[in-house]
Amino acid sequence: MSAAPHVPVLLDEVLAALAPAPGDLMVDGTFGAGGYSRGLLDAGATVVGVDRDPDAVAEGQALVAASGGRLRLVHGRFGELDRVLDAPASADAVVLDIGVSSMQLDRADRGFSFQADGPLDMRMGRDGESAADFVNGADEAEIADVLYRFGDEPRSRRVARAIVEARPLARTGELAAVVRRALGHRPHEKKDPATRAFQAIRIRVNGELDELADGLAAAERALKPGGRLAVVTFHSLEDRMVKRFLRERSGAEPGGSRHLPRNESATRVTFANIGKAQRPGEAELARNPRARSATLRTARRTAAAALGKTAGADNTQREAAA
Repeated sequence: MSAAPHVPVLLDEVLAALAPAPGDLMVDGTFGAGGYSRGLLDAGATVVGVDRDPDAVAEGQALVAASGGRLRLVHGRFGELDRVLDAPASADAVVLDIGVSSMQLDRADRGFSFQADGPLDMRMGRDGESAADFVNGADEAEIADVLYRFGDEPRSRRVARAIVEARPLARTGELAAVVRRALGHRPHEKKDPATRAFQAIRIRVNGELDELADGLAAAERALKPGGRLAVVTFHSLEDRMVKRFLRERSGAEPGGSRHLPRNESATRVTFANIGKAQRPGEAELARNPRARSATLRTARRTAAAALGKTAGADNTQREAAA
Protein backbone atom coordinates (compact mmCIF):
# COMPACT_ATOMS: atom_id res chain seq x y z
CA MET A 1 0.00 0.00 0.00
CA SER A 2 1.18 3.53 -0.74
CA ALA A 3 1.92 6.01 2.04
CA ALA A 4 -1.01 7.95 3.50
CA PRO A 5 -1.04 11.76 3.08
CA HIS A 6 -1.92 12.20 6.76
CA VAL A 7 -0.93 10.14 9.79
CA PRO A 8 -4.02 8.83 11.63
CA VAL A 9 -4.19 9.57 15.35
CA LEU A 10 -3.53 6.74 17.85
CA LEU A 11 -3.09 4.27 14.98
CA ASP A 12 -1.15 1.67 16.99
CA GLU A 13 -3.66 1.79 19.82
CA VAL A 14 -6.62 1.52 17.43
CA LEU A 15 -5.11 -1.47 15.64
CA ALA A 16 -4.33 -3.16 18.95
CA ALA A 17 -7.95 -2.72 20.07
CA LEU A 18 -9.44 -3.93 16.78
CA ALA A 19 -6.98 -6.83 16.33
CA PRO A 20 -7.46 -7.15 12.55
CA ALA A 21 -6.71 -10.53 11.01
CA PRO A 22 -7.00 -12.10 7.55
CA GLY A 23 -10.65 -12.71 6.72
CA ASP A 24 -12.02 -10.20 9.23
CA LEU A 25 -14.64 -7.70 8.02
CA MET A 26 -13.90 -4.21 9.33
CA VAL A 27 -15.87 -0.97 8.93
CA ASP A 28 -14.00 2.34 8.83
CA GLY A 29 -16.90 4.72 9.35
CA THR A 30 -14.81 7.86 8.84
CA PHE A 31 -12.48 6.96 5.97
CA GLY A 32 -10.85 10.38 5.50
CA ALA A 33 -7.40 9.89 4.00
CA GLY A 34 -7.63 6.13 4.60
CA GLY A 35 -5.08 5.85 7.41
CA TYR A 36 -7.01 3.40 9.57
CA SER A 37 -8.26 1.48 6.53
CA ARG A 38 -4.70 1.09 5.30
CA GLY A 39 -3.60 -0.33 8.64
CA LEU A 40 -6.50 -2.80 8.64
CA LEU A 41 -5.76 -3.85 5.06
CA ASP A 42 -2.09 -4.35 5.84
CA ALA A 43 -3.15 -6.84 8.52
CA GLY A 44 -5.10 -8.83 5.93
CA ALA A 45 -8.63 -7.69 6.79
CA THR A 46 -11.40 -6.77 4.38
CA VAL A 47 -12.62 -3.19 4.86
CA VAL A 48 -15.77 -1.24 4.09
CA GLY A 49 -14.95 2.48 4.24
CA VAL A 50 -17.60 5.19 4.62
CA ASP A 51 -17.24 8.95 4.27
CA ARG A 52 -19.72 11.78 3.78
CA ASP A 53 -17.10 13.90 2.00
CA PRO A 54 -17.17 13.21 -1.76
CA ASP A 55 -13.57 14.40 -2.04
CA ALA A 56 -12.41 11.69 0.38
CA VAL A 57 -14.29 9.03 -1.57
CA ALA A 58 -12.84 10.19 -4.88
CA GLU A 59 -9.28 10.37 -3.58
CA GLY A 60 -9.63 7.00 -1.88
CA GLN A 61 -10.12 5.18 -5.18
CA ALA A 62 -6.36 4.70 -5.52
CA LEU A 63 -6.38 2.68 -2.29
CA VAL A 64 -9.41 0.74 -3.51
CA ALA A 65 -7.51 -0.17 -6.68
CA ALA A 66 -4.43 -1.22 -4.68
CA SER A 67 -6.39 -3.35 -2.18
CA GLY A 68 -6.95 -6.38 -4.40
CA GLY A 69 -10.70 -6.25 -3.86
CA ARG A 70 -10.48 -6.02 -0.07
CA LEU A 71 -11.63 -2.38 0.21
CA ARG A 72 -15.07 -1.08 -0.70
CA LEU A 73 -15.56 2.66 -0.34
CA VAL A 74 -19.05 4.12 0.12
CA HIS A 75 -20.17 7.75 -0.01
CA GLY A 76 -22.46 8.23 3.00
CA ARG A 77 -22.80 9.10 6.67
CA PHE A 78 -21.32 6.92 9.37
CA GLY A 79 -24.65 7.23 11.19
CA GLU A 80 -25.90 4.71 8.62
CA LEU A 81 -22.80 2.52 8.43
CA ASP A 82 -24.69 -0.67 9.24
CA ARG A 83 -26.66 -0.28 6.00
CA VAL A 84 -23.58 -0.75 3.83
CA LEU A 85 -23.05 -4.30 5.08
CA ASP A 86 -24.38 -7.30 3.16
CA ALA A 87 -25.82 -8.76 6.37
CA PRO A 88 -26.74 -7.26 9.76
CA ALA A 89 -24.44 -7.80 12.75
CA SER A 90 -21.66 -9.10 10.46
CA ALA A 91 -18.73 -6.76 11.20
CA ASP A 92 -15.77 -7.91 13.24
CA ALA A 93 -14.84 -4.31 14.09
CA VAL A 94 -15.88 -0.70 13.63
CA VAL A 95 -13.62 2.35 13.95
CA LEU A 96 -14.82 5.96 14.09
CA ASP A 97 -12.56 9.03 14.03
CA ILE A 98 -14.88 11.88 14.93
CA GLY A 99 -14.64 15.48 13.75
CA VAL A 100 -12.89 17.31 10.94
CA SER A 101 -10.05 15.65 9.03
CA SER A 102 -6.61 17.05 8.31
CA MET A 103 -7.47 16.93 4.61
CA GLN A 104 -10.38 19.30 5.23
CA LEU A 105 -8.47 21.58 7.59
CA ASP A 106 -5.54 22.00 5.21
CA ARG A 107 -7.63 23.04 2.20
CA ALA A 108 -8.57 26.69 2.34
CA ASP A 109 -11.38 26.25 -0.18
CA ARG A 110 -13.27 24.03 2.30
CA GLY A 111 -13.50 26.87 4.83
CA PHE A 112 -12.84 24.83 7.99
CA SER A 113 -9.80 26.80 9.18
CA PHE A 114 -8.74 30.42 9.48
CA GLN A 115 -5.06 29.58 8.96
CA ALA A 116 -5.55 30.47 5.29
CA ASP A 117 -8.38 32.64 4.01
CA GLY A 118 -11.12 30.85 2.12
CA PRO A 119 -14.89 30.76 1.60
CA LEU A 120 -16.89 30.38 4.80
CA ASP A 121 -18.16 26.89 4.03
CA MET A 122 -17.34 24.10 6.58
CA ARG A 123 -19.71 21.54 5.01
CA MET A 124 -18.26 18.04 5.29
CA GLY A 125 -20.59 16.68 2.63
CA ARG A 126 -20.52 19.79 0.43
CA ASP A 127 -24.32 19.99 0.65
CA GLY A 128 -26.90 21.80 2.77
CA GLU A 129 -26.45 24.93 4.86
CA SER A 130 -22.96 26.44 4.87
CA ALA A 131 -21.26 28.31 7.69
CA ALA A 132 -21.88 31.56 5.78
CA ASP A 133 -25.59 30.72 5.57
CA PHE A 134 -25.68 30.17 9.32
CA VAL A 135 -23.78 33.24 10.52
CA ASN A 136 -25.61 35.51 8.08
CA GLY A 137 -29.09 34.08 8.63
CA ALA A 138 -29.35 33.05 12.28
CA ASP A 139 -30.47 35.51 14.93
CA GLU A 140 -28.08 36.75 17.59
CA ALA A 141 -29.49 34.52 20.33
CA GLU A 142 -29.06 31.35 18.29
CA ILE A 143 -25.49 32.24 17.34
CA ALA A 144 -24.64 32.92 20.99
CA ASP A 145 -26.18 29.60 22.03
CA VAL A 146 -24.17 27.67 19.43
CA LEU A 147 -20.92 29.37 20.45
CA TYR A 148 -21.53 28.62 24.12
CA ARG A 149 -22.75 25.03 23.77
CA PHE A 150 -20.43 23.73 21.08
CA GLY A 151 -17.40 25.97 21.54
CA ASP A 152 -17.33 26.57 25.29
CA GLU A 153 -17.11 30.28 24.52
CA PRO A 154 -17.66 32.13 27.84
CA ARG A 155 -18.31 35.45 26.07
CA SER A 156 -20.62 34.03 23.45
CA ARG A 157 -23.10 36.91 23.57
CA ARG A 158 -20.39 39.46 22.86
CA VAL A 159 -19.08 37.45 19.92
CA ALA A 160 -22.58 36.84 18.54
CA ARG A 161 -23.37 40.55 18.70
CA ALA A 162 -20.17 41.35 16.83
CA ILE A 163 -20.95 38.78 14.14
CA VAL A 164 -24.44 40.21 13.58
CA GLU A 165 -23.08 43.75 13.39
CA ALA A 166 -20.44 42.72 10.84
CA ARG A 167 -22.77 40.85 8.49
CA PRO A 168 -22.65 39.80 5.74
CA LEU A 169 -19.60 37.57 6.20
CA ALA A 170 -18.30 35.45 3.34
CA ARG A 171 -14.68 34.51 4.18
CA THR A 172 -12.98 32.61 6.99
CA GLY A 173 -10.56 35.51 7.49
CA GLU A 174 -13.46 37.92 7.98
CA LEU A 175 -15.12 35.77 10.65
CA ALA A 176 -11.84 35.18 12.48
CA ALA A 177 -11.10 38.92 12.52
CA VAL A 178 -14.55 39.70 13.94
CA VAL A 179 -14.12 37.17 16.75
CA ARG A 180 -10.64 38.43 17.61
CA ARG A 181 -11.80 42.05 17.77
CA ALA A 182 -14.74 41.10 19.97
CA LEU A 183 -12.51 39.28 22.44
CA GLY A 184 -9.55 41.65 22.40
CA HIS A 185 -7.11 39.08 21.02
CA ARG A 186 -3.40 39.84 21.17
CA PRO A 187 -1.23 38.28 18.44
CA HIS A 188 1.28 36.85 20.94
CA GLU A 189 -1.38 34.85 22.82
CA LYS A 190 -0.88 31.11 22.46
CA LYS A 191 -4.44 30.11 21.50
CA ASP A 192 -6.42 32.04 18.93
CA PRO A 193 -9.93 32.69 20.34
CA ALA A 194 -11.39 32.19 16.87
CA THR A 195 -10.69 28.47 17.33
CA ARG A 196 -13.68 28.06 19.65
CA ALA A 197 -16.04 29.87 17.30
CA PHE A 198 -14.94 27.87 14.27
CA GLN A 199 -15.37 24.59 16.17
CA ALA A 200 -18.85 25.55 17.35
CA ILE A 201 -20.10 26.69 13.95
CA ARG A 202 -18.66 23.60 12.25
CA ILE A 203 -20.44 21.30 14.71
CA ARG A 204 -23.72 23.16 14.15
CA VAL A 205 -23.48 23.19 10.35
CA ASN A 206 -22.69 19.48 10.10
CA GLY A 207 -24.95 18.25 12.90
CA GLU A 208 -21.92 16.41 14.26
CA LEU A 209 -23.26 15.43 17.68
CA ASP A 210 -26.48 14.03 16.27
CA GLU A 211 -24.42 12.13 13.73
CA LEU A 212 -22.24 10.72 16.51
CA ALA A 213 -25.32 9.46 18.37
CA ASP A 214 -26.53 7.82 15.15
CA GLY A 215 -23.07 6.38 14.47
CA LEU A 216 -22.73 4.72 17.87
CA ALA A 217 -26.14 3.10 17.48
CA ALA A 218 -25.26 2.01 13.93
CA ALA A 219 -22.01 0.45 15.15
CA GLU A 220 -23.97 -1.46 17.78
CA ARG A 221 -26.21 -2.86 15.02
CA ALA A 222 -23.30 -3.63 12.69
CA LEU A 223 -21.06 -5.54 15.08
CA LYS A 224 -21.31 -9.29 15.53
CA PRO A 225 -21.02 -10.83 19.03
CA GLY A 226 -17.43 -10.32 20.12
CA GLY A 227 -16.95 -7.51 17.59
CA ARG A 228 -14.65 -4.63 18.57
CA LEU A 229 -15.44 -0.91 18.64
CA ALA A 230 -12.87 1.92 18.66
CA VAL A 231 -13.88 5.59 18.74
CA VAL A 232 -11.44 8.51 18.60
CA THR A 233 -12.78 11.90 19.69
CA PHE A 234 -11.21 15.35 19.75
CA HIS A 235 -13.15 17.42 22.26
CA SER A 236 -15.04 16.95 25.49
CA LEU A 237 -18.56 17.05 24.02
CA GLU A 238 -17.78 14.07 21.77
CA ASP A 239 -15.88 12.15 24.42
CA ARG A 240 -18.63 12.67 26.98
CA MET A 241 -21.18 11.24 24.55
CA VAL A 242 -19.08 8.15 23.80
CA LYS A 243 -18.32 7.59 27.48
CA ARG A 244 -21.99 7.84 28.40
CA PHE A 245 -23.06 5.54 25.56
CA LEU A 246 -20.62 2.83 26.60
CA ARG A 247 -21.52 3.24 30.26
CA GLU A 248 -25.22 2.82 29.47
CA ARG A 249 -24.68 -0.08 27.11
CA SER A 250 -22.45 -1.93 29.58
CA GLY A 251 -25.01 -1.62 32.38
CA ALA A 252 -22.81 0.72 34.38
CA GLU A 253 -25.40 3.50 34.71
CA PRO A 254 -26.79 3.99 38.25
CA GLY A 255 -29.82 1.86 39.07
CA GLY A 256 -33.37 3.14 38.93
CA SER A 257 -35.93 3.70 41.67
CA ARG A 258 -39.71 3.51 41.96
CA HIS A 259 -39.76 7.15 40.82
CA LEU A 260 -37.35 6.63 37.92
CA PRO A 261 -37.32 2.99 36.76
CA ARG A 262 -34.24 1.51 35.10
CA ASN A 263 -34.37 1.98 31.35
CA GLU A 264 -33.97 -0.87 28.89
CA SER A 265 -30.31 -0.09 28.20
CA ALA A 266 -29.53 -0.59 31.89
CA THR A 267 -30.90 -4.15 31.83
CA ARG A 268 -29.66 -5.32 28.42
CA VAL A 269 -25.88 -5.22 28.12
CA THR A 270 -24.74 -4.77 24.52
CA PHE A 271 -21.10 -3.82 25.16
CA ALA A 272 -18.52 -5.19 27.58
CA ASN A 273 -14.75 -5.04 28.14
CA ILE A 274 -14.87 -1.24 28.16
CA GLY A 275 -11.29 -0.05 27.82
CA LYS A 276 -9.72 2.83 29.69
CA ALA A 277 -9.50 6.12 27.81
CA GLN A 278 -6.20 6.37 25.92
CA ARG A 279 -4.37 9.55 24.95
CA PRO A 280 -1.44 10.12 22.59
CA GLY A 281 2.04 9.74 24.03
CA GLU A 282 4.82 12.29 23.82
CA ALA A 283 6.36 10.69 20.74
CA GLU A 284 3.11 10.93 18.79
CA LEU A 285 2.48 14.49 19.92
CA ALA A 286 5.96 15.43 18.68
CA ARG A 287 5.10 13.97 15.26
CA ASN A 288 1.56 15.29 15.11
CA PRO A 289 0.58 18.22 17.37
CA ARG A 290 -3.02 17.96 16.16
CA ALA A 291 -3.30 14.73 18.15
CA ARG A 292 -3.04 16.58 21.48
CA SER A 293 -6.79 16.54 22.20
CA ALA A 294 -7.50 13.01 20.93
CA THR A 295 -9.08 10.36 23.17
CA LEU A 296 -9.62 6.72 22.26
CA ARG A 297 -12.37 4.61 23.85
CA THR A 298 -12.89 0.94 23.05
CA ALA A 299 -15.38 -1.83 23.81
CA ARG A 300 -16.43 -5.31 22.74
CA ARG A 301 -19.91 -6.25 21.51
CA THR A 302 -21.92 -8.82 23.44
CA ALA A 303 -24.52 -11.20 21.99
CA ALA A 304 -27.46 -9.08 23.23
CA ALA A 305 -29.77 -7.58 20.62
CA ALA A 306 -29.06 -3.98 19.65
CA LEU A 307 -30.97 -1.29 21.52
CA GLY A 308 -30.84 1.53 18.99
CA LYS A 309 -30.41 5.19 19.91
CA THR A 310 -30.19 6.16 23.55
CA ALA A 311 -33.08 7.92 25.24
CA GLY A 312 -33.24 11.54 24.10
CA ALA A 313 -30.74 10.98 21.30
CA ASP A 314 -32.98 12.82 18.85
CA ASN A 315 -32.17 16.00 20.79
CA THR A 316 -28.47 15.22 21.26
CA GLN A 317 -27.08 18.26 19.47
CA ARG A 318 -29.43 20.67 21.19
CA GLU A 319 -28.91 19.20 24.64
CA ALA A 320 -25.25 18.12 24.48
CA ALA A 321 -23.90 20.87 26.70
CA ALA A 322 -26.97 21.42 28.81
